[in-house]
Amino acid sequence: MNREKDPIQELREIMARLRGPEGCPWDRKQDHKTLRPYVIEETYELVEAINQGKDEEILEELGDLLLQIIFHAQIASEEGRFDFDDVARGISRKLIRRHPHVFGEDRARNVEEALENWERIKVQTEGKKHTQRHPGTPVLHRALRLQEKAVSFGFDWKEPEELLSKLMEEIEEIREAIRSGDREHTQEEIGDLFFMAVNLSRFLDFNPEAAVERSIRKFGRRFDSMEEMARRDGRRLGEMSIEEMEEYWQKAKREEK
Repeated sequence: MNREKDPIQELREIMARLRGPEGCPWDRKQDHKTLRPYVIEETYELVEAINQGKDEEILEELGDLLLQIIFHAQIASEEGRFDFDDVARGISRKLIRRHPHVFGEDRARNVEEALENWERIKVQTEGKKHTQRHPGTPVLHRALRLQEKAVSFGFDWKEPEELLSKLMEEIEEIREAIRSGDREHTQEEIGDLFFMAVNLSRFLDFNPEAAVERSIRKFGRRFDSMEEMARRDGRRLGEMSIEEMEEYWQKAKREEK
C-alpha cells in the first residue's frame, strides 16, 4: 500500500534538489541576503490576501511564505548551522515556554492576562532585545507592538479624547519646532505625531498598517482620476497651477461618492 509522502518532507526534498549540483542555477546562487526582498514581498502578499478574505489566495500565499522558510533553512543546513527541524523545534519550545497558562501551572482568565504572561516571559528569558527590535520590521508595526507591550502592563490611555488631545499637542510642537528652524527637533516631533497616531489607531482597535494602506489606495484612485479628467480636457497636471489641480482633486472626490 502506497502512503502519501509527508508534504513537508517532500517540500524539503524538492528544495534540496533545486539547490543541488544538478539543480536550478538561480536557486543555487541565492543566500540569506539575496532572499530578503522576497521574504518581505511574500509577507505583504499574504497580508493582502487576508485582507481580501479569499481562502484560495490565503492558501497560495501561505505556501509562498513557507517556501521562503524552507529555502533559508536549506541554505543554513548546507553550511552545517541549522536545518528546518531546528527551526520547528525552536518555535515549538518557545510556544510552550510562553504559554505557562496552557502547558504549565499558571492561569490566564482573559486575553489581557495571557498577553501579560507572554511579555513577562519574553523579558525574563530573552532580555530587552524585543523592546526596540528588528530595524527591518515596518515602523508602524514596530510602534504598534511596543504600545501593545506597554498596554499588557496596564500602561494605557482611558479615553479616545485623551489621545486626540495629545495628537493636537504634538501638532503644536511640530509648529513650534518649524518656527525654531531646528530640523532635527522638527523630525523628532513629526515622529512623535506618527507614534501617537498609531496609538490612537490601536486604542480604537484599528490596525495602523491597514489604515495607512487604505489611505494610500484612496489617494491613488483620486490622483489617477485627476490625471484622466485632465487628459480628457486636453491638459496636463504638471502644467497647471496648484489652484487648478485642487479643483480637479475636489471633482475626483465628488465623483467617488
